[in-house]
Amino acid sequence: MKILVTGGNGFTGKYVVSAFEAAGYQVLVGVRSTPVLDKEVLFNILNKDSLCETLLKYRPDGIIHLAGSAFVGEGDSSVFYLNNTVGTLNLIEAIKLSGIDIKKVIVSSSANIYGNPTVSTIDESIEPIPVNHYASSKLAMESMLKGWYSQIPVIVTRPFNYTGVGQGINFLVPKIVSHFKRNCDVIELGNIDVERDFSDVSEIATCYLKLFESEHTSTVVNLCSGNSTSLKKIIEDMESISGHRMEVRINPAFVRSNEIKILRGDNAKLRNMINFAPSGILHHTLDKMFNS
Repeated sequence: MKILVTGGNGFTGKYVVSAFEAAGYQVLVGVRSTPVLDKEVLFNILNKDSLCETLLKYRPDGIIHLAGSAFVGEGDSSVFYLNNTVGTLNLIEAIKLSGIDIKKVIVSSSANIYGNPTVSTIDESIEPIPVNHYASSKLAMESMLKGWYSQIPVIVTRPFNYTGVGQGINFLVPKIVSHFKRNCDVIELGNIDVERDFSDVSEIATCYLKLFESEHTSTVVNLCSGNSTSLKKIIEDMESISGHRMEVRINPAFVRSNEIKILRGDNAKLRNMINFAPSGILHHTLDKMFNS
């Protein structure tokens, strides 16, 4: 069976590609620039005609759609809507126009759409209240996809925080690990007592594989461990792994007003769908990141 992974050369995509290849699938990696590897195919989500040509040429049985703008701090807000909302619409319309027989499309949204809820454990029934353009673009994408549920088999995932080897240091956990790898004396952070739901990226990739192989479609599902870990605990784990200690300075600019102390996802639906969920145990993940 042939699987196309858009954004397959990105941080998450590389793990998803590996998970599907290990399970025996033929994997095509959608890239926006000139393909270099044999398994790479030109796949610009902003060019619908090109998408149709690629789909007709390779006729994938399934698509894992990870391409889009991922970093919340990106400057130009219009980029989020162009890549995350319009780009996904182009993909869905190209699937329809090409007439290919598709088993399932899994589209990555984000737990960022929930905003700052007043509950500590978030299930899929919580009303999304996005607080930035990245999250708003993902929610707009979700709303658009619901209109296609009756025509194309789609699952929308809402991943919570995850990390692993290869994630950029503009994300929090790699930033912390990088400071320990460089034996820095000081790191500036926000509130280190807040607890968030963290997973290992390889377990998130396993979720994509199992969701594709499941019989479920036309739904949204959280990808999360259901556990919460504080930044303080991550720092303590890194001290144990590295044998190095450094001063943690709380930078007021990084502290959010009215920040919720504990936020974690409810993974009951995920477990019911695939009998699996990420563990939320990060020590081994941090060790791999430190020694990579």
